[in-house]
Amino acid sequence: MGRAEERRARQRGARRDQQKKGGRIRRLFTWKKMLGTFFGLVLLLMGGFYIIYLMTPIPKANAAAQLESNVYKLSNGKIIARTGQLNREVVGLDKIPEKVQLDFVAAENMSFYKDSGVDFRGTARGLLNTLSGKGKQGGSTITQQYVKNFYLSQDQTVTRKLKELVISLKVDQKYDKKEILAGYINTSYYGRNAYGIQAAAQAYYGVDSSKLTTEQGAYLAALLQAPSQYDWAVASETGKKLVTARWNYVLDNMVKMKELDPAQRAGMKFPTPMEPKPDPGMEGQTGYLVQAAKAEMIRNGVSESDLAKGGWTITLNIDPKKQQLLEDAVKQELTSKLDKKRKVDQDIQAGAASVDPKTGSIVALYGGQDYQKHQISNAGTHSYQPASTFKPLILAAALNNNSETQDGNKIKASTIYNGDSKRVVKGDGGKGYNPPNEDDISYGPITVQQAMNKSVNSVFAQMGVDVGLTKLRDTAVALGLTHMKDVSAEPAMTLGSYGASPLEMAAAYATLDNHGKKVTPSIIKSAQHKEAKYNKPDPIGDQVISREAADSVTSVLTGVVDDGTAKKSVRDAPNRDGQPVAGKTGTSDDNKSAWFTGYTPSLVTSVGLWGEAAAPRTIKADGKEITVGKGSQVSIAGATGYEGEAGNRIAGGSIPAKIWSAYTFDAVGSDDSKFDLNTDQGAAVQPDEVVPSNTPSHTPANTPSHTPTKDPTKPPTHSPTHTPTKSPTTGGTSTGQANGGTSTGQANGGTSTGQANGGTSTGQANGGTSTGQANGGTTAGPGGGTADPTQGGGTLP
Repeated sequence: MGRAEERRARQRGARRDQQKKGGRIRRLFTWKKMLGTFFGLVLLLMGGFYIIYLMTPIPKANAAAQLESNVYKLSNGKIIARTGQLNREVVGLDKIPEKVQLDFVAAENMSFYKDSGVDFRGTARGLLNTLSGKGKQGGSTITQQYVKNFYLSQDQTVTRKLKELVISLKVDQKYDKKEILAGYINTSYYGRNAYGIQAAAQAYYGVDSSKLTTEQGAYLAALLQAPSQYDWAVASETGKKLVTARWNYVLDNMVKMKELDPAQRAGMKFPTPMEPKPDPGMEGQTGYLVQAAKAEMIRNGVSESDLAKGGWTITLNIDPKKQQLLEDAVKQELTSKLDKKRKVDQDIQAGAASVDPKTGSIVALYGGQDYQKHQISNAGTHSYQPASTFKPLILAAALNNNSETQDGNKIKASTIYNGDSKRVVKGDGGKGYNPPNEDDISYGPITVQQAMNKSVNSVFAQMGVDVGLTKLRDTAVALGLTHMKDVSAEPAMTLGSYGASPLEMAAAYATLDNHGKKVTPSIIKSAQHKEAKYNKPDPIGDQVISREAADSVTSVLTGVVDDGTAKKSVRDAPNRDGQPVAGKTGTSDDNKSAWFTGYTPSLVTSVGLWGEAAAPRTIKADGKEITVGKGSQVSIAGATGYEGEAGNRIAGGSIPAKIWSAYTFDAVGSDDSKFDLNTDQGAAVQPDEVVPSNTPSHTPANTPSHTPTKDPTKPPTHSPTHTPTKSPTTGGTSTGQANGGTSTGQANGGTSTGQANGGTSTGQANGGTSTGQANGGTTAGPGGGTADPTQGGGTLP
């Protein structure tokens, strides 16, 4: 046989082998066998489900008698509150308007009256998500939610979901749809400690369920998705937008169901709920402490309904001694000085939060004068501008990102900026942002350290743009201002124009104090329940900015206390006893808020004051008289009869800083720890630099709007933190400009800067400092220098 024939024979043999193998596979996996296997599995599953169905009875309802109180304790074990009593009155559907009943159907389950009580697709999706660890998922029918509320727990487990499925089918067969709907409406949790629609109607609208309107019913139906987040009285701006959208969704579904006429729907307006009524026994600060603990547990995974059912023993991190000191400080510096006859005294609100930066524990909290009278905690609300207390976060972002000025200079404490008031910010995308400094003072060339000390708006507005507004926002969020994650990055952000709460500001400064490791303030020490477990997150997180950046900001902030806007109330506080302090003042536009947030090595505290109209009133704005409603933001100028600033303005360095000092220095007591700083810049570690400027780019205002208060005839009570680092030769140089120009010179190591006819002169002779202004200016010269106003009208501060 030839080679070609042998090759063809081998190929024919190989084909026969493949055909035999393929035939075996085809015989094993025929379409009939595969289809039979599929139906066999389906039948097996159906049989298994049928067995489960037969073996799973409808259980007894959750007995109200099993409900317990929640017990709240301070860190020393003292019980301060018991809550969790069931607030429910079951009503029949005859006590609920039909349109309100349909609001709930429209919100949760439009096919309710037609389905078998189960959404198999939604349940399957929920099972898969539970198995994959994705957490809670929607998709349940009204019947399933009723079964979960009335017969089962809120646990997210496969077993519980299978039980829910089986029991829902049985309940749908056994009970009329009307009974199921009534059960669902009466067992659901609506927030404000209200179970069932009757309690909810009273809690939110002060009426019986029979008096609810369709619009009000739509709100209550929308509320069930997230009771705390959607409660209008305490909701954030995001929460209000979400619940409004949900309310619209409910009513639009009513139109789709042909239960509402489109024209009638179009005329409906959102029914704003009334303010919540306080729980009994929650007077003073107790209600605020309990409120903060509840919010933290819900934020970390405990459902509102399970928390409301009770049985928890919750121990707080609140230190009773520090808590009392904080309350006493507010009383001493603020509330004891209020006069009901002054309208502004009726409007002023105070909030404060004190945090241990090493553990994240909230050791003291002030939510307002009395929870019974004002249920929204001032410690947690972020409706008011933190103003210049935001500036350290700008510097933190600059240092952490190694940012540079528009001229390519690296930003650090000694970097020189133009501090002129209303200077247009460069690189702001053509928006022409030019914020004024406080009292419209122009500072000219000024270091970052000095700008922080004097709280110069124009410098930090420019720095924010130099950093990049998106980077700045992200840094603020990382440090602790979590609500800012959804705000737009705008130049005005640099002045603290977005609101912040004392708790958020305490979180951000605690992260700085903790060398850049994230601190999330926590009020809960432990939470125990016989049937549930609370997984408390670690308040100390990852490094969110570098240690060097955090420590450098701390170093700079010591200058604000020693030589800046906080020196009178904090540096010279009689109870300070040498404690190292870093901090920042803040005063918002129109004096609607005033802040001081500061820290020692062991304690961080943020104090905020703001105006909230106690009743509708007429105020002046932009030269016009306008009427504002209750709760509107109003000025606090002149509260307590204060007359210490221009226009009786209450600045952050006044009452807020005094409250901070009265509390903090007594709270830290004999603690002698020091700041452990890994930095080579800032007031705490090096002297300030002389600003070399032979050709200043600024023109000081002809009429300063403030007068320095320091008396040069008295020796300083605190040694200066900074001394010039370099001294030009005796005689120095002098550059002058007549009629509004600037003169700069130095004699014997000192510096003299002056302006004729309305300008300013600053100098140092033989170690002293002289600041003066010709023709009505101001002069100050401590130490060995001279201080003489050059012409009539000058004052010796």
